Order: sequence, then structure tokens, then C-alpha cells
Amino acid sequence: MNKSIRNRALTGTALALAVSTVLTACGGEDSSKSSSDTRAKNAPGAKAAAVKDPLVATFDGGLYILDGKSLKTAETFELPGFNRVNPAGDEDHVVVSTDAGFRVLNATGQTLTDIVYEGAKPGHVVRHAGRTVLFTDGTGEVNVFDPADLGSGKKPEGRTYTSAEPHHGVAIELADGTLLSTLGTEEKRTGALVLDKNNKEIARNEDCPGVHGEAAAENEAIGIGCEDGILIYKDGKFTKIDAPDDYGRIGNQAGSDTSPILLGDYKTDPEAELERPTRVSLIDTEKKKLRLVDLGTSYSFRSLARGPHGEALVLGTDGAIHVIDQNTGKVEKKIPAVGEWQEPLDWQQARPTLFVRDHIAYVSEPSKKGLHAIDLETGKKITSVTLPESTNELSGVVSGH
Repeated sequence: MNKSIRNRALTGTALALAVSTVLTACGGEDSSKSSSDTRAKNAPGAKAAAVKDPLVATFDGGLYILDGKSLKTAETFELPGFNRVNPAGDEDHVVVSTDAGFRVLNATGQTLTDIVYEGAKPGHVVRHAGRTVLFTDGTGEVNVFDPADLGSGKKPEGRTYTSAEPHHGVAIELADGTLLSTLGTEEKRTGALVLDKNNKEIARNEDCPGVHGEAAAENEAIGIGCEDGILIYKDGKFTKIDAPDDYGRIGNQAGSDTSPILLGDYKTDPEAELERPTRVSLIDTEKKKLRLVDLGTSYSFRSLARGPHGEALVLGTDGAIHVIDQNTGKVEKKIPAVGEWQEPLDWQQARPTLFVRDHIAYVSEPSKKGLHAIDLETGKKITSVTLPESTNELSGVVSGH
């Protein structure tokens, strides 16, 4: 690792949080600062300038905080292990899944806070209805908090719930305070239950084998993926939408508050070491129908996103962002983004990643250590940079955009 990165190494307190656990899955310019810049910033009383609309990208052993407009590197952190990043739900913070648990990064202020949700195998981070929900796979613990409370620098007071058994799961709190959380064990996942504000069960459905992932559509229709379709929870009841194939796995979804239709992946080979599908699913949560769209190219679990108008976006291995009309299933245009690529066998290995905020698509290109900002309206690249290290995951702050 180069000297400039070592000079930005985390304090002993941060390093002490790293433990040997294994995470489970559910996918220019060198603007490093000089050592003199770093010393000045870390001097007593020094305060980092706020980063505007920050992005956060992971690399092997660390994180980059990037300016959302210029893509220039504002700060580099050393953080051992395989790390994942998700928006925290406010304008300043990002949740980092580390070997020790969930940590909160103040991306705007360029500081790794002391807010930690400890636990083995931190998994999904879900934002909905002004609440952020963390699911820790190794313990089955669910933590719910108001992201606006992160600004205090202290761990927010919030709701907790512990699943009957630890599993790779996900949970989401609805606007009325009900909590939907998955059901399963380390060996088998079967469906979901719904709890009232007092964590009393009010609904359950176990007709969702291999349950994985979630997304919210317009009018608060919640979809969770199954190995034979998708389960929809809306207006207090569950509805199963079957896949057209006996095995039709929808494991990753992307929703939009402006559309009743969810975007999902779609896999049909249960025996594949790694299936590289070319079809995606569009799930109409109002009509309870599922449509398949063939893109003519494969993609990965980090390829799905939604645009500002609800349009479905898929980053294909052909290097283009496929823009799909969510209502008709028609591919309206293909926006060139990166070079051709192939999804690696290991889900933790780097591959191009799509992160969308407002009208801008941010796409990483690990093979070239690149990062691109693309205007979704015009299809033109706004700016591109080359980073010191190849990046893996890509995220950023989202609230207020």
C-alpha cells in the first residue's frame, strides 16, 4: 500500500474492531493527498472541509470518499477485511459492513464515527419511510433507527428485534411502524412475517423458498424474492406471484416510489456454480403480474438500479446501461458506460457496479481503476477519474437529492 494511504490509516480504536468473521452474500487522475496535507488535516483543532454529495467506494483494505461532482478523492481510509457500503438514509452518512459489524461513516465530514452495531456477518441495509433497518445475519438481530439521529455522533435510540434463528435475511419497517422480516435458518429460508409496533406477529407467509432481498414500490408494496417467484406484502396481506419456470429465482430487486413495478434479476438454473442470466423480471405489484425482459447480455447483482422517472436500469456485461420502460418492458436505449466485462465466480471479487442518484449514474470500472459519472437524460459522460486502487463496492449519501 502506498505511503499516502498509510498516512491516512485508521486509529488503533478502529483497527481493534476488526475480527475474523466471514460475510455472506445476498456483487482520470490520482487525487491522493500529500503527506503534508494529511498532517495539516490531522493537526489539533483541524477540521476537514465538508465533501459535497459524497460517494464512497471500497477497495481491498480500505475506502475512498469522493466528491460527488468532480469524483476527486477527498479522503482515503484503511479498513482491513472485505467491506460493503450502503446509504445510511441522510445527507451525510454511509453504513459500512465490516468484519466486526455495521459501522457508520460520516462521508460528508470524512470521519469514521464511533457508532457501531456489532455482530457477525452484517448483511442487508434497508431505507424506507424515514427509517433505516440493519439485519445482522450471524445473530438474526434487526436494528431500526431514524437516520436523522446519526448527526449527534451517538448511536441512535431505536427499535430492535431478534429473529427466531440467525440466517441471511432482510427486514423493512413500513410507514405505520409494522416490521416485515424474513424467516429462516442457516440451512433454509422459507418466507417472512410481519410484526406490529410492539413486535407482536400479525401476519406470516412461508411460501417463499430461498427468500432473499427486498424492494419497495409505489403505495408501499413490498416485494421479497423467492426461488419460484416473488412475495408481495401490501395493505396488510401477502400475495405470491409465481415465476413462469419451476425454478425462477428473483434474489435481487430494485424499487421506485414513483412506480408500482419492481425490477428484479431472474435465474433458472439451480445447479449452476454461477448463472449469468440475460433476462430480468418486471413485477407489477398492482396487477400481480410478472414480465421477463431479455437484454441479450448478462449482468450481476450489482447491476440493478432505478432512474429518476422510475425507469429500470441494468448495467450489462456488454458495458452499457440498459434503460427499460418499466411499464412496457421495452429497452428504450443503451448508454455506453464501461468496457465489456464478465462476472467473476466469487461474489466478493470486484466487478463494475452501478449506483444511481438523481439523474446521474455512477459506474465503476475496476479493470481500469476507473469511475464514471453519466447523465441519464443525455447519455453522456460528465466526468471520469482513475483511482489509485481498483474499487469494488460503490455507494453514497442519498437523502435530499
